[in-house]
Amino acid sequence: MVVLLVDAANVVGSRPDGWWRDRAGATSRLLARLAPLTGRELPAPGGGAVVCDEVVAVVEGAARGVDAPPRVTLVRAEGSGDDALAGSAARLAGEGRELLVVTADRGLRARLPEGAAVAGPGWLYDVLPA
Repeated sequence: MVVLLVDAANVVGSRPDGWWRDRAGATSRLLARLAPLTGRELPAPGGGAVVCDEVVAVVEGAARGVDAPPRVTLVRAEGSGDDALAGSAARLAGEGRELLVVTADRGLRARLPEGAAVAGPGWLYDVLPA
């Protein structure tokens, strides 16, 4: 059982689909697609499988005010989204939760707790329902 911790801005920004014209709308669409992952078995990055126990998404900036769909917990970054995600990862790891963090940000990856699994946005888009 893993907590899927998603860097929403990084995932949204990984595809040039016009998200910059409506960051909040693009984030809301991503969150709606994340909701069905809770409770599902997913292919693990690198092989095997994991069961997604909870989806936590960090939102920032213009997307901070979006509504959370059912089965997605939002962390609304007051400042830096990276700081909020690193803090959430540390808290969850401190609770003994297993993490799968989704981000392509190398600097952020270096700030994650030891043992946290990491996947890029491409992996997430591959497992998201259409």
